Amino acid sequence: MTTASVLLTVTTAWNVTIEKAENDGKMGRTLKNVVAEAITELRETQSTKEQSLQLMREWIEQNGDIKNVRQDEIFLLRFLRHKKYSIPMAQQTLLKYLSLRKFYPEIFKNLDYEDSNLQEIINNGYIVVSPVRDNKGRRVIFYNMSKFNATRFSCWDMCRAHMLVYESLMDDPLNQICGFNHIGDGNGISGAHITAWNPSDFGRIIKWGEQSLSMRHKAVHLINVPVALKYVIDFATSKVSQKMAHRLKVCTNSKLLHTQTDVDCLPTLYGGKLELREMIEYTKQILKEQKENVLALDNMEILSTRGIISSRGRNRDNNDNEDLISVEGSFRKLEID
Repeated sequence: MTTASVLLTVTTAWNVTIEKAENDGKMGRTLKNVVAEAITELRETQSTKEQSLQLMREWIEQNGDIKNVRQDEIFLLRFLRHKKYSIPMAQQTLLKYLSLRKFYPEIFKNLDYEDSNLQEIINNGYIVVSPVRDNKGRRVIFYNMSKFNATRFSCWDMCRAHMLVYESLMDDPLNQICGFNHIGDGNGISGAHITAWNPSDFGRIIKWGEQSLSMRHKAVHLINVPVALKYVIDFATSKVSQKMAHRLKVCTNSKLLHTQTDVDCLPTLYGGKLELREMIEYTKQILKEQKENVLALDNMEILSTRGIISSRGRNRDNNDNEDLISVEGSFRKLEID
């Protein structure tokens, strides 16, 4: 098969046009590179995609434990691409996703970007999406703790802001294919940020979030990390997979960050050319465009978690207690300089 044929076949399978790929976020690599990644890493072909979508839809129709689950192509491809077309693993991730939404309605339900709290958090610049992708085609998301008012907002408000942005990004085919690059700035973090969290909830959300959200987290970079925060980072990495833990890098300064990710996708605060206000407006544009799709996710239900297989080989209904996080002490013992 010629290169041109490969390009035509795979881009048709993805529902990604050449024009979109070239113009989306000034992506710093050619469509040919994106196609090559999908073929080699995701194992996606037109035949594989069609067969997998059919099997997923048949399974959803026959599964009495779930209700009103989306069956459109782009939603199901979230899970298929995330699990590189392993049908059983994609099905498990979908069930865990629905279960997490049910377990934490305060995080997942009614994610309206026009909600006053969410609007204020976004307008403050706590979580923003870069309009420029990195040179691996990944969507870059920034988190700045100094922009989150921990005395005004709760940890649940923080989680809701995260989920609003994530849900608004996960239907984008290029995001599903290339994944995400996360950059977190710990500058300005205070005791209020830490004590807002119950360690059990924090650990559970970290652990279940990795298992349940169909996001390809390709890199996590932390900068300006206070010494006291190291204990929180160690705790968080103990709850994720080894693969995910290895992808977390702590950068002591902006120069080191530049060796890990592209300057073009960075805001001026870290030596890039993007203005924070520009990034906020770009983020708000995405949230506005995806508002109805995100709110419609509330229609989906999981009636029973008996079909979820835990890492220990037991179903979730019989294993809830073992998934709870046991932590001696509390984050409240930490002191932030």
